[in-house]
Parts: sequence; structure tokens; C-alpha cells
Amino acid sequence: MVSDELRELLNRAIAREMQVSIQYMWQHVLAKGFEGEVVKAQLRAIALVEMRHAELIAERLSYLGGEPTTTPDQITIGKTVREMIELDKKAEEEAIELYRKIIKKAMEEEDYTTAKLFEQILEEEEAHHDYFSSILGE
Repeated sequence: MVSDELRELLNRAIAREMQVSIQYMWQHVLAKGFEGEVVKAQLRAIALVEMRHAELIAERLSYLGGEPTTTPDQITIGKTVREMIELDKKAEEEAIELYRKIIKKAMEEEDYTTAKLFEQILEEEEAHHDYFSSILGE
């Protein structure tokens, strides 16, 4: 089927997706003031998308004979809305890098279904990155 390395990469992706799902949801709850009101709804929406990503990846990993992790990566909320969004932008950059690696590895192993799944997820992660970058004025 697929290599242990690819299964481990998928588990890393699950841990990241759980991390940002929780991170963004708590930021949605904790963001205050005018700046908070500007981003709250979008943080919640993105959090839900990220949880769906975790579910899709876990289903794929299970199909490939792996056991999905239940432990998220370290969650960092931030103190101010700006710090929150800066952390989120960095998290999306890390996800983009990891998912490109997963796509490449899946293609090398001729696992086209996993590659296709991550191409779709990557597209959404790039949109999230664009949102966070634009909020920061970048």
C-alpha cells in the first residue's frame, strides 16, 4: 500500500488540523474589541473547515491502515487580535509546506487519491493564508 513515512505525514497533518481548529475557535471566542469583531466570524468559519480537514485526513489514514492521532499540535492563542492573526498566518504557512510535501510523497508512491485530497485541502489552506495576510495588511 503506502509507506510508513506517508502514514506518519498524514498523522502530522491531523495533529496540525486539530491544533488550528481549536486555536481558531478559541480565538473566535476570545477576540475582543473592534478588531475582534472584524475577524470573529471568519475565525469560526475557518475553524470548522480545519476540523473537516482533520476528519477527511483521518478517514484516509484509516483506509491506508494507519491509526489517526488524537493529540493536536501545541495550541497557541495569542494575547491580542493582531498576535492571534500573526500566529494563524504562520500556522497556515507551515501547513502549506507540509501539504506540498505530502502531495509530492503521495505522487512518488502512486497514491493519487491522497495526493488529490491534499491538493484540495492545500487550496483551502492557501485561501486561509491569504485571508490572514490581508487582515495584517500584507
